[in-house]
Amino acid sequence: MIARRWHGQVSCEKASEYLQLMAEVGLPDYRSTRGNRAAWCLFRRSNGVVQVEMFTLWDDLSAIRRFAGDDLAKAKYYDFDPDYLIEMEPEVVHFEVIEG
Repeated sequence: MIARRWHGQVSCEKASEYLQLMAEVGLPDYRSTRGNRAAWCLFRRSNGVVQVEMFTLWDDLSAIRRFAGDDLAKAKYYDFDPDYLIEMEPEVVHFEVIEG
């Protein structure tokens, strides 16, 4: 199993609307991809911004490719992201998962 983590920052003023979009668009997109085991949107307020983490679990790299494309390290963005995100981080982080 592979974990994938993406990070972004949103202003506090736009956070509620952005988090609603992630609940209605982002999470269903992750979860509808064959090979996705789970997806969560984590957030916290810190230093005047809202930190957002998308944490997902996948069967294997092929499943991630179905979601993100051939460049596995490249972040996948939605059309609405530029209107909300303070910056567009170019890459995500992957972790191998020990199942127990």
